[in-house]
Amino acid sequence: MANFYKNAFYDPNTTAAVTVYSCPSNSRAIIQNIQVTNETGSKVLKASITDSSAATTYQIAYANISGPTICNIANGPIILEESDTLNIASSNVSYISAVVSILEMNRSDQNG
Repeated sequence: MANFYKNAFYDPNTTAAVTVYSCPSNSRAIIQNIQVTNETGSKVLKASITDSSAATTYQIAYANISGPTICNIANGPIILEESDTLNIASSNVSYISAVVSILEMNRSDQNG
């Protein structure tokens, strides 16, 4: 089993939910941090996980963020199973971004 530390980035161009990270089908992942930067104004940010085995999406975070500010909307580790996805949506796409810190545990020796 190989472990890979990864970042995924959120830089939206739509207010709809955007898939920020998809866990590979041969891996599990731990999301350790979702650091959001809001440079100005007030925005509502929603994060959700789509559980591929149940074909269901669960909201995991909701934040009303006034800028300028930086905050972490993951209040603890979040485990993703095979083919699960992390999605983020914002009420406004101007001057907001996020970086997601991920530990991916891959059952092969190659970084797919």
